[in-house]
Formats: sequence, C-alpha cells, structure tokens
Amino acid sequence: MLIKRAPDIKSSEITDFQFYLDRRSFLIGMAAMALAPARSATAAVSAGEPLKAKRKEKFAVQDAPTTLKSITTYNNFYEFGVNKDDPSRLAHTLKPRPWTIQVDGHVARPKKYDVEELMRLFPLEERVYRLRCVEGWSMVIPWIGYPLASLIKRAQPTSKAKFVEFTTLLDPAQFPGQRKGLLNFSSLEWPYVEGLRLDEALHPLTLLTFGLYGQVLPNQNGAPVRVVVPWKYGFKSAKSIVRIRFVSEQPKTAWEKATPSEYGFYSNVNPAVDHPRWTQATERRIGEFRRRQTLMFNGYADQVASLYTGMDLKKHY
Repeated sequence: MLIKRAPDIKSSEITDFQFYLDRRSFLIGMAAMALAPARSATAAVSAGEPLKAKRKEKFAVQDAPTTLKSITTYNNFYEFGVNKDDPSRLAHTLKPRPWTIQVDGHVARPKKYDVEELMRLFPLEERVYRLRCVEGWSMVIPWIGYPLASLIKRAQPTSKAKFVEFTTLLDPAQFPGQRKGLLNFSSLEWPYVEGLRLDEALHPLTLLTFGLYGQVLPNQNGAPVRVVVPWKYGFKSAKSIVRIRFVSEQPKTAWEKATPSEYGFYSNVNPAVDHPRWTQATERRIGEFRRRQTLMFNGYADQVASLYTGMDLKKHY
C-alpha cells in the first residue's frame, strides 16, 4: 500500500469536505436503518424517514428532478415566515405526529382519520410532477401519495357537494408565521384555506401527498399531509391539512381574500395571463440560470383543459 505524506498530495486528490460529510451521513443513516427493529404496519413514521412507493410512469414527467436540497430549503410556507429559507430554518417547531384530519361536510361517511391510518388506506404511488410558483420559479418533484379521488369516493359526497375546502393547522406555537410580529404576513388570514371544484379534486392528477423523494414529507414541505395539484400555481396545493370539507359554495381562499386582484380561485398556470406585477410567460427552473417558456396548465393541458371548456380563463384566473 502506498502511503503519501502531506507535501506529496495534490489538491486534486483530496476528497471534497462536503462530499465527505454527505457520504458519512449517508453511511451512518444506512447503518442505523440496518440495526433498527422492523417497523410494524401500524407504527408511526416521522418526517424525513424512508417511505416506499411504486413509481407511476404514466404520471412522471421526463424533466430532471430538482435536487432534494433545493426542494427542502427553498420554499413558500408563510406559516413559518415570508422568506424562502424560513421554512427550513424554523420547521422544527412543527409536530406532525400525532395528527388527525377531519373529512366532513356534504358526505355520507364523515370521519376523523389519524394520519397513519389515512396514509395506509390506499397503495402509495411516486409521481414526478412539475411545480410552478406564481412568482416565476419552478421545480420538478417526485411526490409520494395516492389520488385524492380515492379518499373522496370513500367519503361518498352527496349531491350538495360542489367544492372541496382544505384547511391548514392553526397553531402559532408550531407555526411562528401565524404569530403577530416580524414573521407574520399580515395580509393573510389564518388558518390558511384553499379549495378546488369537486371535479378538479377528483381528477386523477390531484394527489393526496405524504412524501417526496422516497421519504416522509419534511416539515417544511407540508408534513404530514398535503395536496398537490400540478396544473395550478403552487399556493393552491394546501399543506399541513387538518380538515377536508365538502361544501356547496365556492370557498373563499386565503390568498383570494388577501389580494383578490392578484390571486383568483382557479389560479391555473396560464402564460397568457400575467400577474399584475410580473409576467407569467416564462419561468426559471431552480438549479438553472436560463429562463424557459411556461407551458399552459404547466404542461398538463392534454389532461385538464377539458375541465375548463367554455370558460374565460382571463376572467376566471
């Protein structure tokens, strides 16, 4: 074995320190997993733990996924603050277990679910979706969940159900952005509320989501359960959901109440309809410097355009 002394070692032969740390963390994690006892089917899981799911190629775009580091450190989640790094810095305050989700409203089978029970109701799928932010940046994320339609059909909506309303947890102790002060975004009314038309919620693309990149949802990405609606701007995909309610009237959503001239109920990705303060015609994929053309319905027009036949998409923005 050849042993080199320090003066003889070229700088190009030295392992990058960050690579060393990443590899060391990976090996430690693998060792811990190997030594850990087998998890029972009903055992609780924590944010960031491995989460297995079968890849659904039918719902996987061909774009290269955004790095896990970017996905987990560059976020809009105003419950933690208004800056993009606030969620990753402050999300440790969220306690995603235990957690319950109330499914009620105009349904024949209302029920309060524990998140572990909800996660295991149907087989989990991995779907690689584009995510387009209204501010002009985008990502490609391997999400893990199952069609929201599966849960909706289980709840059995009545004829009065026309819309689905999603409510995020209200708890200033866990969400510093909900407190009065510098982190609070005063234009938003808490709790955060979002909504979809029932046919949008039933669409096969709409995903009830529990994980990303092969792991349980990190806190900053909406743990323990969120919805992902890939043809709409990112803020429509409600995070940290505690209630799914079926209603007869169109819900008044958080951003719609805060700034109705800028954020409409539908908020479909539409490069022909600019935000009042910036263009929506182009976007910047996180990790890239060049801007790219924004696709109608975020590239999902073939699947969802029929939902809006006959609608004026400039009026119903």
